Amino acid sequence: MKILITGGAGFIGCNAARHFMQRGHEVVVFDNLSRKGASANLEWLRSQGRFAFIAGDVRDSRQVMDAVGGCDVVLHLAAQVAVTRSIVDPREDFETNALGTLNVLEAARLATHPPIVLFSSTNKVYGDMANTPIVEESDHYRLADLPFGVSEEYPLNFLSPYGCSKGAADQYTRDYARIYGLRTVVLRQSCIYGTRQLGVEDQGWVAWFLAATLLDRPITLYGDGKQVRDLLFVDDLVELYERVIERIDCVSGEVFNVGGGPANQLSLLQCLEQIRKVTGKEPAISFAPWRPGDQRVFVADVRRASDMVGWQPKTDVTAGIGALYEWARQSRDLLASVLSEPSPGRPAASEGIEE
Repeated sequence: MKILITGGAGFIGCNAARHFMQRGHEVVVFDNLSRKGASANLEWLRSQGRFAFIAGDVRDSRQVMDAVGGCDVVLHLAAQVAVTRSIVDPREDFETNALGTLNVLEAARLATHPPIVLFSSTNKVYGDMANTPIVEESDHYRLADLPFGVSEEYPLNFLSPYGCSKGAADQYTRDYARIYGLRTVVLRQSCIYGTRQLGVEDQGWVAWFLAATLLDRPITLYGDGKQVRDLLFVDDLVELYERVIERIDCVSGEVFNVGGGPANQLSLLQCLEQIRKVTGKEPAISFAPWRPGDQRVFVADVRRASDMVGWQPKTDVTAGIGALYEWARQSRDLLASVLSEPSPGRPAASEGIEE
């Protein structure tokens, strides 16, 4: 197959590109290289195999149309990825996430042979889940009444410009399957982490905590640190992409909540404890007020993905954080360089998930 990956030089994108190249597929990476570290990821990807690169922006409908033509699959990962940035510049956020996704969908709809479209959505479409009962424990919160986690039937409640733009894109992607018959699937991703993740304070928090600890940078916890996410290692996510593509005739138009599930949930405090163990270093932690729209707990109910495509997370958090540590330890210079760069003026259209 010919697979176009928008945001293909981002963390998830470059891992997906390597995976599909190794499977013998023709891969096209589409990225504006605006995110910190994207150029380094692209150089690494060139060492992994052959692929085509298009320097493009999903906000440019003509560039997207040209890139989508002739593809069998579009893996749409390009996005503005941070709630904080969306609050500062909601127009940029909307144009990248909502309009950018519409550009991808229209290009697919108008193609001579419409491709499969997989869209990386976010758990932020469920809002802050303030009315969901939770229980507070000593170092974490837990869902009181949802032992399997949050299912796809949980009410949508877009909160923050980021939640609105990703939520609009999520619903457009669903509707293009219903109205136009396009083969689309929405993946509402939770906390994705793994190698090649160049985390910064407002996005990619697991990698940020680890990099900051290794480089003796201070870490600010927004809230009390007891908020919980279900961690999913990037290799497991990419395996799900492949399974969805293989079973597209059965899952077209579907939505899947995607995360590590109940077995892989950690609070921020618990994650920092894991990082203490693996690094042998004490992170420098301070606390600040809660950020808008932050969920106390999000754990994905992954049973629909299990039932429909036979997928389950394989990498437990101990092994995953260990693998991320080994990569980060060998990439200290790259991490130090990325963390010292000033934030770019353009949106970070190289990533698929805010968490």
